[in-house]
Amino acid sequence: MTLQYIEKTVAIGRHEGRSGTGMEPLRLLTRTSARILSRYGVLVGFLVFWQVAASSGWVNSAVLPPVDTIVAALWKGLIGGSLLGDIAISLQRAGLAFAAAVVVAIPLGLVMGQARAVETALDPILQLFRQTSALALYPVFILLLGLGEASKVFVIFWATLFPLLLNTISGVKEVDPKLIEMARAYGARRLTIFRRVVLPGAVPSIFVGLRLGATTALLLLIASEMIGANKGIGFQVMNAQYNFQIPLMFAAIVILAALGLIANQVLVVLQRRLCRWNVSAS
Repeated sequence: MTLQYIEKTVAIGRHEGRSGTGMEPLRLLTRTSARILSRYGVLVGFLVFWQVAASSGWVNSAVLPPVDTIVAALWKGLIGGSLLGDIAISLQRAGLAFAAAVVVAIPLGLVMGQARAVETALDPILQLFRQTSALALYPVFILLLGLGEASKVFVIFWATLFPLLLNTISGVKEVDPKLIEMARAYGARRLTIFRRVVLPGAVPSIFVGLRLGATTALLLLIASEMIGANKGIGFQVMNAQYNFQIPLMFAAIVILAALGLIANQVLVVLQRRLCRWNVSAS
């Protein structure tokens, strides 16, 4: 009886092991679906509600077209090429202004964060310009630089400069003084301390500034292209609205949102690669 009982127990265990192995893909699929639903469920529900409300006549579909109509307009604009040129021009403007802001803001912020005399001298004028809206200064830039590309790029650069500069300064100041003292105690020179302690410690804050700057660049891009431009995604939004091409207008807005999401995700991935030691990097 004992031998038979053991054999039955082993057979049942094997059967349960096979059943568990068979259920594993289903469990994995269930967990994955739950994670996707918890993250994107509200967004999907919002889009479904939008589609039903516009299709059922709950809202004026001429003002708020259904989601499928917007997707069709977006597809037509991309496949037909009418929006591709606008995307390229907008990316060129925003990319040039953002790159210029990075080149100016990060070195200046690193210097101001370490040199108290430089910060004391530049902080009043920095605070003055920071509190002045870039859009308020846009007419001044137009008078100085004209309605061409220079004024559009410069207003984006101006607005992007300050969040990146301030976050760089803040990052330098937040470096643990004990680490700097320890490096000095071990005989490290000033340049070595900067390279090995200050710069790595400031990188997370610099990336926060980069992400804020990228968002600001896209916001000012839209505003600058709505004034005196004849090409670009911002121009397409205004032009479609003037011509009452509402699905195309929403399609251009979707493109702007997608560009912002892509830029943010690229910076997040880059931050994770460069700041693997920082557990708070996200």
